Amino acid sequence: MTRYIEPKRATNVFNQLVAGLTRLGVSVWGSRVLAVRGRKSGDWRTTPVNLLTIDGVRYLVAPRGETQWVRNIRVAGSGELRLGRRVETFTPTELADADKPAILRAYLKRWKFEVGVFFDGIDHTATDEQLLEIAPGYPVFRV
Repeated sequence: MTRYIEPKRATNVFNQLVAGLTRLGVSVWGSRVLAVRGRKSGDWRTTPVNLLTIDGVRYLVAPRGETQWVRNIRVAGSGELRLGRRVETFTPTELADADKPAILRAYLKRWKFEVGVFFDGIDHTATDEQLLEIAPGYPVFRV
């Protein structure tokens, strides 16, 4: 069974605010607007995301699990990161579960206040074993 946590109305309002600021060129804690072609419609779909950079390598983490953007990007094989008028096209590489602990730890350290609720009590102080245990429920992409 795949893990997916559907956003609530308040989350949608917050996401619209962050996306609006990001479209204006204001990055909120590293935010970008992710644009990806819909896997069924082919239409562009957008959502705000937190872009994590570690040692010059950038990652997208899906704290809600198998979201629509995750499903779409797997099929599309490419996407765009937008900040204001800047558009960067990328080809994602999905990480294996064994490669996720350090990324999940850094993501939680930076954005726990925003996404911690989706990690069921796990935070950046978790052991590698704990992070490996939850890794299958959190898609991670190198961009």
